[in-house]
Amino acid sequence: MQEKTVELRKLGNSGLEIAPLVFGGNVFGWTVDEAGASELLDRFVDVGFNMIDTADVYSNWVAGNHGGESETLIGKWLKKSGKRNRVLIATKAGLPMAEGKKGLSKKYILRSAEESLARLGIDRIDLYQSHLEDPETPQEETLAAYDELIKAGKVRAIGASNFKPATLRKALEISREKRLPRYESLQPHYNLYFREEFESGAEAVCVENHLG
Repeated sequence: MQEKTVELRKLGNSGLEIAPLVFGGNVFGWTVDEAGASELLDRFVDVGFNMIDTADVYSNWVAGNHGGESETLIGKWLKKSGKRNRVLIATKAGLPMAEGKKGLSKKYILRSAEESLARLGIDRIDLYQSHLEDPETPQEETLAAYDELIKAGKVRAIGASNFKPATLRKALEISREKRLPRYESLQPHYNLYFREEFESGAEAVCVENHLG
């Protein structure tokens, strides 16, 4: 199929440019198997879209799964298709994978990043996201972990997912004060039906700080 041109948009100040639609990998290893994943991703990229979003925890809720299934299928497709240079890979960490495997501590973030890189079969995550805020870990500790990953060339930019407005705003303040990487995007629960939570607080934080 001939690749089509899709308008790209800047994602915050990350330097990443993405199409207005992103492929959500939540379905891989759950309602979509390896063959289906490859077909869907080929079609998605061949019409000009360029970001695939997943998470380490996808899809550990399925009987027999342990988490990492979505990343693994994406990794197999990347190797088979040879299209790594045509896509941006976004993944997340923080939600419970197993007993003792959760949160945003520096030790766990560094471990989770290595495991995600291995499953995806890549040497750098384009957008690495905190899946859920962690009240038990100081935000400075989490951001310091991301700083280490970015300096090591293993992550390009970071984002937040499901953060409350006050938590996100505080994280941005810490980044400025401590000269640590800042969250360049927010991935909230938001759709045509569920709008109030984002529009009543988080949207203003994103606009004020130029977050994607």
